[in-house]
Amino acid sequence: MQSLSLSELTILLVEPSHTQRNIIHRKLHEAGIDQFLFAENCTSAYDVAVSKFPDLVISPMYFDDGTATDLIEALRNNTLLESTAYMLISSEDKFHSLDAIKQAGIVAILPKPFQFSDLVNALNATLSYIEPEDHDNSEIEQSLREISVLVVDDSKTAQNHISKVLQNIGIVDIRRANNGKQGLEELSERAADLVISDYNMPVMNGAAFVEALRHSEEFKHIPVMMVTSEDNTAKLNGVRQSGVSALVDKPFDITDVRRMIMGMLR
Repeated sequence: MQSLSLSELTILLVEPSHTQRNIIHRKLHEAGIDQFLFAENCTSAYDVAVSKFPDLVISPMYFDDGTATDLIEALRNNTLLESTAYMLISSEDKFHSLDAIKQAGIVAILPKPFQFSDLVNALNATLSYIEPEDHDNSEIEQSLREISVLVVDDSKTAQNHISKVLQNIGIVDIRRANNGKQGLEELSERAADLVISDYNMPVMNGAAFVEALRHSEEFKHIPVMMVTSEDNTAKLNGVRQSGVSALVDKPFDITDVRRMIMGMLR
C-alpha cells in the first residue's frame, strides 16, 4: 500500500493562460491537491523546478518560448530532475507533435477539456510512478524479483522511464539495448525472461526485432511487450501479427503493465 497521498504532492502547473490555469487549478484542488507552484512558460517552469523540485509538472503543449517537449527534455537532462513526473493537458493529437514527449516518459496525456475522472486516474498513476507500492513476500512478488528483463529502446529517457516503472513493481534485473540488433546481441550473451521493446528504432526496429526473435529457436519462447507511441493502424496490426505478447501505448498505466507482465510470465 502506498503511504503517499494526493494532498502531499507538490504540483508545478505551467500554463500561460490565466483562465486555463484557474480552471485546472480548481479541478486539481477538487481532486485533493493542496500544494501548488506556478509558471507561464518553459524558462520560468525550469527555474521553478530547479529551485523547488516539484513531484509533478502539468503543462499544455505550447508556450511563447517553446513546447512541452523542450521543457521535459530540459528536465530529463538534469540528473536531479530526470525522474520528475510529467502530465500533458493539450488538444494536440498529431503523432509527430506528441511522439517526442511520449518517448521522454510521461504519466498521462489529457485532452482539453478533460474529464474529472481522467484527471484523478492520472494523479493516482503519478502516485504509483513516484512511490512504488510495498512489495510483500508473496509468490507473485518473489517471481517478479527473480525475473530478468531486457528493455530495448533508442531513447535513453524512455529507457530510464521504463526501468523506473519496472523497479516500482519489484523487478531488479534490468538490462538495456538501443535497438533490435543490440537486443539480439544482449540476448546472445545472456537470455531474458521478458523483453520490452519500442517500435520506432534505427538499425533494427521493433517489428523486425520481434520477427527475428520468433524465428530463433533459442529466443522464440521469450514474451515480448511492445511499448509504442505509434498510431498507424496498419503498422500496429503488423506488430500484433509478428508475435508480440502485449502491445502497450505510451504513456502507459503502471498497474496495467504489472498485470500484463504477470499474465505473460504465467
